[in-house]
Amino acid sequence: MTMADFTLTDTQAQVVETARRFGREVLEPAEIALDRMADPNEAFRSGIFRETMAAAFELGFHRMTIPQEYGGLGLDPATVGMVWEEFGRYGVGFAAALIAGSVVPGLICFLAPGNRNLIDRYVVPFCEDTTGKRITAWGSSEPGIGSDGKNYEDLSIHHRTTATRTADGFELNGTKSNFVSNGSIADNYVVFACLEPDKGLRGSGAFVVPGDAPGIFRGAAQDRVGMRSLNQAAVSFDGVRVPEDHMIFPPGDAYPFLHRSIMTVGNLGTGYLAVGLMRAAFEEALAYARERVQWGKPIAEHQLVSRKLFGIHAAIESTRALLWKGSWHCAQNFPGDLKTSVTAKILATSLAVKHTSEMVQVLGGYGISRDYKLEKYMRDAVLLTIMDGTNDTLMLEVMGQFTRPH
Repeated sequence: MTMADFTLTDTQAQVVETARRFGREVLEPAEIALDRMADPNEAFRSGIFRETMAAAFELGFHRMTIPQEYGGLGLDPATVGMVWEEFGRYGVGFAAALIAGSVVPGLICFLAPGNRNLIDRYVVPFCEDTTGKRITAWGSSEPGIGSDGKNYEDLSIHHRTTATRTADGFELNGTKSNFVSNGSIADNYVVFACLEPDKGLRGSGAFVVPGDAPGIFRGAAQDRVGMRSLNQAAVSFDGVRVPEDHMIFPPGDAYPFLHRSIMTVGNLGTGYLAVGLMRAAFEEALAYARERVQWGKPIAEHQLVSRKLFGIHAAIESTRALLWKGSWHCAQNFPGDLKTSVTAKILATSLAVKHTSEMVQVLGGYGISRDYKLEKYMRDAVLLTIMDGTNDTLMLEVMGQFTRPH
């Protein structure tokens, strides 16, 4: 039996250091500034957002998972996860935007690597982009299809966004929910739309939709309590035409595999963000507790405060280890093991909610002051338990892997 090796390669160490420096110098100031803008639509039109996104693209963080043959970096899952942890430490909302931002080229490479037209039109230009303007999005959930999007067996459940065959392709009609990440700013989309409603969710296909296609309407950015630098908005399609080869996944019995593959990879990313967010909270609370003196000594030396600090330290180390296992599975047999990825996400995000709140308590009244960043970390953590599926429904998905007949 070969045990895990936790030694970073030279490449991993260099990539992580670059991500940490970028996070500290560029990402964190932008994340805080965007969080404090009252109007989210104004935030995403601002120079701060665009310039920060461009800086991330210029360093290649948008193309980490794209194969080198198409212009990507082709980094392994563990290295990518380490970058997401660093970005979660310094700008969790912006990091989530970057994760979602590569979904179109990523899915094309996964589902249609032999479609040279799509590679040349969407993947290669995405990798070459240094402006951040080619950020992408995907739309699956709808106003009436949220957690039900995992209900593959009930044939009455299907996407209300439809795809109708035309002489030379498909016509899309319908609306995706307010929770499309990068929804109002994306250059291109992957859209799940129903062709055969009598088959339930298995009757849906996946389509690449260019953002400049006539008939696309983008809603206003959602005004949320946390992760305010992540753009989320509804996207509607009214008679949107796409060519035949833009369907990258047809309807059929393989749909659950595709959806679970997206869940497996997506939940790993969300889990890494939670670890980074806990690190941010721990570091700020620890620095304060070392300096703040009450009852004649730094409060870090008081047992109850020390216990809180130890709790978040243990949460960071244990959840990171489980996420690394998930990344190992992903590297061994892409997209990885759903049970491990989802369990790691549930654990990491649940602990992030618990421990960011605990770190607020370490600072007392200052913890809820915007002069410190802990109140932001607490607000951000809540959203992570909902991203890529609510933790409650994801728990049922994991247990279904154990209890469903095989």
